[in-house]
Amino acid sequence: MPKYPDIPVELIGIDSNAFSILGACTRAMRKAHLPQSEIDTFTQEATSGSYDDLLATCMNWFNVE
Repeated sequence: MPKYPDIPVELIGIDSNAFSILGACTRAMRKAHLPQSEIDTFTQEATSGSYDDLLATCMNWFNVE
């Protein structure tokens, strides 16, 4: 179960580069009014590894569609 199951992130149909994916996630976090500290934590975790790690982090944090 994701950390924030009530925050949907639509990844289908967006550009598949890492910056687009990261942007979709951070926009969803801002829309859900999460604090900047939580956004920073997510960003640090999501960018600390490979592209596959980025996708896994997104799935661990959000309801990815």
